[in-house]
Amino acid sequence: MNIYVGNLPWSVKDDELRQLFAEFGEVSNANVIMDKFSGRSRGFGFVEMADASAAETAIESLNEKEIEGRNLRVNEAKPREERPPRRPRD
Repeated sequence: MNIYVGNLPWSVKDDELRQLFAEFGEVSNANVIMDKFSGRSRGFGFVEMADASAAETAIESLNEKEIEGRNLRVNEAKPREERPPRRPRD
């Protein structure tokens, strides 16, 4: 199951995100999304867990959990919506 994790503190890296979810089960992948221009965290990420039941437990346990003064938003990731291509700026 793919899990969306929002409102992450700017300091959280992939490894820390993986550790946060690992206590609930095996984490296949953990990725904090970085801004491609500044290289800074965009404040959200995704975690992939093979076991759906462990993923559900992680979502219930970690949603609204406070990390470094920020309440995480954790839920099942939704597929990205198709968006029209961006128009080049003049």
